Amino acid sequence: MHKNEMLQSALMALHSFDFKYYETARSYEDIFAMFHSGTFPIYKEKYIVGYFGNKMMYLESNGWKGMPSTEDIFKIENWLVC
Repeated sequence: MHKNEMLQSALMALHSFDFKYYETARSYEDIFAMFHSGTFPIYKEKYIVGYFGNKMMYLESNGWKGMPSTEDIFKIENWLVC
C-alpha cells in the first residue's frame, strides 16, 4: 500500500489539513462510491478510511484497525469525500 497514490494523497491532505479537494458527503452513496473507486474518504478530519473485505477500517500510526460501529459513524457530517 505504500505505493498507492490515492492513499498518499489522502494522507497528505489529512496531515496538512488541506481539504480543498474534499467536501462533506451528501449521502452514504458518496462514501461508498469512493470505496469502490479505490479512494479513501476522511472521517472526522482525523482518520483515513478504507474498505477491505467488506469491512471498514481506519488508519492509525500502527496500521489499519477495524472501524467500531458507533452512533457517530452514521452522522454524514463526519465524512469528507472528494
